[in-house]
Amino acid sequence: MSGQRDELTGSRNVFSWLGALAAALLLAACASLPPQSGRVESHVIANTADTQLGRTLAPMLARHPGESVFYPLSGGPDALVARLALARTAQRSLDMQYYIFDADATGKTLMAAVVAAADRGVRVRLLLDDLHMAGQDRALAALDSHPNIEVRLFNPFASRGLRAPEMAFEFSRLDRRMHNKSMTADNQLTVVGGRNVGDPYFSADAGSDFTDLDLLAGGPVVPQVSAVFDDYWNGAASYPVASLIRPPEDAPAELARLRRYLDEHVAEARSTAYARELVGSGLARALEGGKLPAYWGAATVIADQAAKVTLPPADNASHAIPKLAALLGTAQRELSLVSPYFVPDRKAADWLTGMARRGVKVRILTNSFAATDVSAVHAGYSPWRKELLEARIELYELKPSAYAELAHGEHARRSLISKSRASLHAKSYMVDGHLLFVGSLNLDPRSARLNTEMGVVVDSADLCTLLGKALDERLLDVAYKLMLEPDPSGGGSRLVWVTREDGLLRTYDSEPGMGFLQHLGQGMLRILPLESEL
Repeated sequence: MSGQRDELTGSRNVFSWLGALAAALLLAACASLPPQSGRVESHVIANTADTQLGRTLAPMLARHPGESVFYPLSGGPDALVARLALARTAQRSLDMQYYIFDADATGKTLMAAVVAAADRGVRVRLLLDDLHMAGQDRALAALDSHPNIEVRLFNPFASRGLRAPEMAFEFSRLDRRMHNKSMTADNQLTVVGGRNVGDPYFSADAGSDFTDLDLLAGGPVVPQVSAVFDDYWNGAASYPVASLIRPPEDAPAELARLRRYLDEHVAEARSTAYARELVGSGLARALEGGKLPAYWGAATVIADQAAKVTLPPADNASHAIPKLAALLGTAQRELSLVSPYFVPDRKAADWLTGMARRGVKVRILTNSFAATDVSAVHAGYSPWRKELLEARIELYELKPSAYAELAHGEHARRSLISKSRASLHAKSYMVDGHLLFVGSLNLDPRSARLNTEMGVVVDSADLCTLLGKALDERLLDVAYKLMLEPDPSGGGSRLVWVTREDGLLRTYDSEPGMGFLQHLGQGMLRILPLESEL
């Protein structure tokens, strides 16, 4: 009888679990987003010439009419210092738009500076993609309760606690994400590029280090960035946190607790090795010495419209990629493409090989299998390698042992904190040594059709020379150069990977870092219909 009772108890437990799962699925399926009728539009505070940033920039901009000024942020510590500097010098407004804003060491450090700015009276608008915000509702509600901070979530989950079931039921909507990254102070200075907010993006993670690139920019390009922010902030897919998350019962106390928590983190972080790196970073030393190198050029913003996620993926009327393709298509001599997620389709491969056939030197840097953080992307990219090489396109794949700063100015430093696996995350495209795009847009179907993206195009031969020279000098040390050689077994050619190790060239005749099981996994991924999602 006892065995029979155990079977009955087990059956009841299974049915109870299935009932709870069914209830969760039903709740997720029935969840709906709130109406937007009560949402209030807001726009950039445009007239900020009398701010500290405005007064500082005005004399320089007057000497370069129509041009914008840039400083490249390739080192992780530099990139965080720039954002902290914007938060600490802002007097009127901070507009921040990010795909990921982690609540880790660097995320808390930056957020503490943002809250301090709001305490000074700065208006803060924080627009975050909701995909990576799981578990952050309490903190978001506390931030939003600040009288000078408003938080909005882009394309949010309606069911705050049942994300996985809702993703299953609402996949076509929730698959469309805001991948933009920008931070703008007083409509005077902005940081635009490939970095999210999180330790791996600022060389503060001991396990991984994303090689990335941002531009710190001032001048006429900044109002263009602000206009893109306004488009997204007031777009149909951006929801005020207050409409999604119940405000704290005691909002002032909850905000005070959050402020204390952030301040305690900053106090503890001041004694860390990474904090000493920030103080000694190239940008910090340049700002302290008043000798920040400036690169000037005409600039424009290329961005998807916020409405992109509400339209069918095939409708490219709101897309940025046709504008980027037109820019890259002007190349007459050289086209250098740096994209961590490089997944060409038939049309893109034909376009690239066509460029090479008309005499343009095409060079592409992407992640190796061992360096990528998304193995499915490598499976989507790798079948195209031979065809591209046969068209005389140069292919390079970043090594996981690479230094974080692939392209750096004289003030950049390698982080001493992050010593483990490097992964390419920068998205930069250079045309004929004078046109440079830096932003969030990868050369893959997801960036082209599903996610929203943005970036800045600058016409500056000096800036291109700086970044291009740094890349040229170190490319064989930080990456594998792919080449074709005759297959010893006959039947055409095979891939080999050439790199420099300890000053000597070394050739690998099989994919570095890929064992038998990984090879098998890549083969399985290649037969799955995933291309549109990569």
